[in-house]
Amino acid sequence: MSQNNKVKIGEKAPDFKLISTNGEELSLSDFKDKKNIVLYFYPKNNTPGCNNEACEFRDINEEFEKLDTVVIGISKDKIGSHKKFKEKFNLPFDLVSDEARDVHATYDVLKPKKMFGKDVIGTIRSTFVIDKQGNIVKEFRNVKATGHANDVLEYVKQNMK
Repeated sequence: MSQNNKVKIGEKAPDFKLISTNGEELSLSDFKDKKNIVLYFYPKNNTPGCNNEACEFRDINEEFEKLDTVVIGISKDKIGSHKKFKEKFNLPFDLVSDEARDVHATYDVLKPKKMFGKDVIGTIRSTFVIDKQGNIVKEFRNVKATGHANDVLEYVKQNMK
């Protein structure tokens, strides 16, 4: 791991094992030498921005699949919430639950925010593109939900094999 616990482009993506919406453990290493990965961190199921972002990834998921790329969404929500969210929006990709926030911390996507006038630690919407060898090749940090999925798709089209 790099200094300050922050991942860096060109380094191995820190692996994890988390329960996914298919009921099984999901690990980045499951895709090694098989698929590129788009790992996107989002704040909370069933909030306007997160609904938008998930639906945009859903709508272009086939394009990612054609590019040998799997999309994985990750938030601090419980797996039950993820399952309902996935079903409600007919999401064709897995969501994983990081209730303990360990993966969030490893990828340095937790930051102080103001919510209703209070200081809280929240998820900064961020996406990491990981190649088939397990290396981080691109990071998108502190992004806007709308249009982000298309930006990621364009990067994958231009840069991933």
